[in-house]
Amino acid sequence: MKRDGACTSLWQNNQPDYQPTNSYDANKTYDVVIAGGGITGITTALLLQKAGKSCLVAEAHNLCFGTTGGTTAHLNTFLDANYDKIRSDFGEHGTQLVGRATRQALDLFKQHIREYNIDCGYEEKDGFLYSTNEKQTEHLQKIFEASQQAGVAVAYTDQIPVPIEFESAIVYSGQAQIHPSRYVYALAKAFEAAGGVIMQECLVENVDGKEVLDIDTNRGQLKTRNLIYATHIPPGVNLLHFRCAPYRSYAMAVTLKDGNYPNGLAYDMYDPYHYYRTQEVDGVRYLIAGGEDHKTAHESNTEACFMRLESYLRKYYNIDKIAFRWSSQYFEPSDGLAYIGHLPGNPENVFVATGFGGNGITYSHIAAITLTDLIVDGTSPYGHLFAPGRVKPVAGFTNFVKEAADVVVQFFGKRFGQSDIQEIADLAPGEARVVKYDGDSIALYKDEKGKLYAVNPVCPHAKCMVGWNSAEKSWDCPCHGSRFSAEGELLTGPARRGLEQVDIIKEE
Repeated sequence: MKRDGACTSLWQNNQPDYQPTNSYDANKTYDVVIAGGGITGITTALLLQKAGKSCLVAEAHNLCFGTTGGTTAHLNTFLDANYDKIRSDFGEHGTQLVGRATRQALDLFKQHIREYNIDCGYEEKDGFLYSTNEKQTEHLQKIFEASQQAGVAVAYTDQIPVPIEFESAIVYSGQAQIHPSRYVYALAKAFEAAGGVIMQECLVENVDGKEVLDIDTNRGQLKTRNLIYATHIPPGVNLLHFRCAPYRSYAMAVTLKDGNYPNGLAYDMYDPYHYYRTQEVDGVRYLIAGGEDHKTAHESNTEACFMRLESYLRKYYNIDKIAFRWSSQYFEPSDGLAYIGHLPGNPENVFVATGFGGNGITYSHIAAITLTDLIVDGTSPYGHLFAPGRVKPVAGFTNFVKEAADVVVQFFGKRFGQSDIQEIADLAPGEARVVKYDGDSIALYKDEKGKLYAVNPVCPHAKCMVGWNSAEKSWDCPCHGSRFSAEGELLTGPARRGLEQVDIIKEE
């Protein structure tokens, strides 16, 4: 199973590409087209198909290519935006709605696993949040009180499942964990069995129309009465790109010499925080740990993030082998809650689910429930709380959208000789750099075999300059999170196209 980076995640290992069975009808007007074949898109498609809607999933690459293939798959009734912050920003009623939504999401996981007999390593676990100093302990007390007000099951505890000294801890019962790609594949099979259609390698390029939407893709045109962007962040240039900040998080799956695997989910209270759990896959137990989060492309040495995470783990665990290590991207919403509903600036039948922060697995099912209600019934109990329209555009935004959508291609038709770019000689195999030549910037990467790749480093989304991600071998945009391969291929949006390739001539 391919994903959007060079590192292999635990969820890719021994996981073949998904093979769709149903063919799409080019003459049909579907009730709903869902762009994105991750856990949000597939779950939403299944719920809508079961509700009597004809649905098609258009995935630009393959199922679980994006963040679903890089998650650490914690299912929680609490979020990165803790209930104390939610209560402060959204009031007591908003806090209770969030608590209700998370419980309903976790119940939906259990329902699907029972109904479709899914073998995905699902286990219910307690989730522990612990403090290590006085300031954290004071904050933990506020989180505890607000969590109780939200109606989630929480209590104080004098034990945590990780061998780390702590000052105070609370435990949330009824949390869970899964193997995400196996779960998604099972839902995809159920969706197709119900009559749904999945198109992989199908990039949504342009959308036009109102009541019936004409969708241009690289595999032809689709027609639909409703469109959902379940693409992690919507493509193009939209208000939400300025209300969602892209971050990367790092994860490892390791085996232990002494078998001291944690029996539960655990989270410290540092910023960024560390998180832990255990998963058995194909008879092998792994400690999965994550952390070292930073804004996308704001860390010059992403390999160092893995090194720091490994060093931290070795302080507390007797590691036998680092079996897998990978990083993944998420989008942090400006006010702490996801944006689920009508996509601002688009017709009323265009919807979005984005801004999940580090809680994408839980939010995937909150989004599926909310969007299904909005499309089938026209309303949802969570519609107002998560409405993307709760943020308003700033002055000049419309002009910015037009300008960003008209990015001028810089290098079309230009050709460069190797001897003209002195910095090429300084690149070691596996190294990348943005260089200057004759007033132009060029992004260069030399692979391990010495082959040179050159692209225009200006992101076609909003003219920001990309930076090299040495861990995942990708060019990442620091502004809105678009990511590209060394060859310039688009990996993840919001850009709609890849980086322009630059022709470098080998000279005799």
